[in-house]
Amino acid sequence: MNRNLTVGLTGPTGAGKSTVAKKLREWGCAVIDADQIAREITRPGSPVLAELAAAFGADILENGVLNRGRLAERAFSTSERTDTLNAITHPLIIRRMEDERERAFCSGARVAVMDGAQLFEAGADRICDFIVVVTAPEEIRLERLLRRDQISAEKIRERMAAQFPRAYYEARADMIIRNYPPFLLEKELERLHQKIEEALM
Repeated sequence: MNRNLTVGLTGPTGAGKSTVAKKLREWGCAVIDADQIAREITRPGSPVLAELAAAFGADILENGVLNRGRLAERAFSTSERTDTLNAITHPLIIRRMEDERERAFCSGARVAVMDGAQLFEAGADRICDFIVVVTAPEEIRLERLLRRDQISAEKIRERMAAQFPRAYYEARADMIIRNYPPFLLEKELERLHQKIEEALM
């Protein structure tokens, strides 16, 4: 009997997780994007918005629409406030990810990828068969983010500081994709493809 496989995909910002997710899609995996789900659950009319407004101030909503920048400023200002945000959003995000995984498996997918920058913080790693972490040194990630996001190095460093250090991710990985020289991403992806094929046997 063929088995299904759930792969967790995460890594610090700028490491190249999106590039790996794109490759997994090309291989026929169902990639379930936690960031996309987070946007969906905070659309106008969502009950989550009322909880967020109660916790972070009614002015995070403008005509019923979430001002994401204002929420981020407040939610990431202290670890306690970040915990509050996570307590409101993470349980719902995980439920939606599980629902999407079941739909993917029912539609014939054999591999579902739980793609999330906060996979560990949300507890979504517990519903995965193995965890893939995409990693790169801080300076390389900073350089990539400067090119991609067109914001100041200071802002990027703040964002990076709000995440766990690279060692935290690597210590919890079943497999590490090293997306930086002298390693070739193509070779790293070959290892990942082989691991998935073996796990499906």
